[in-house]
Amino acid sequence: MKKAAELFDMMAKFAQYGFNKSHAVAYALIAYQTTVLKHYDPAPLFAALLGTEMNNMDKITMYINDARSIGIEILPPDINESLYLFNVIDNNIRFGMGAIKNVGLGPVNAIIAEREENGPFTGFIDFCERVSMRSCNKRTLEALIKVGAFDECEKMNRASLLENLELVTTYASKKQQEREQG
Repeated sequence: MKKAAELFDMMAKFAQYGFNKSHAVAYALIAYQTTVLKHYDPAPLFAALLGTEMNNMDKITMYINDARSIGIEILPPDINESLYLFNVIDNNIRFGMGAIKNVGLGPVNAIIAEREENGPFTGFIDFCERVSMRSCNKRTLEALIKVGAFDECEKMNRASLLENLELVTTYASKKQQEREQG
């Protein structure tokens, strides 16, 4: 019992300074690596930071402001370039589709798979014809329209796309059914 008490006293004494020092070393190393990345290759660092905080809009806003302050442009979501997470394009950051409300991993994976297999989308109707309406529902499409994910490839404005959403999705669903039936 006496030996156990001595051992406990030694551990308690060590815990007063040893634990803190070991953590201080680890934090110092991480701070150094982060500083080097921020100075020499900031876009991938900020894209990674944004990707870790996709559900925290306060942190996303803070990281976006920090990135802009050092000259990194934050590009809006784009169905032909965005991934689920934030990604780097020409030393700028493309907004990740996973950070858009009502757009989940399933629809994003379907969009990326179709884009990689058959090339970029030429417009909203092309998108709706090619991406399964089962994986990308109206709520998801509405969210993508509202954030401007179709702005680069579509000549119609967002209001027109929203107005014609029902018509286009009905048409695309029928076309997909016909394709499946041969």
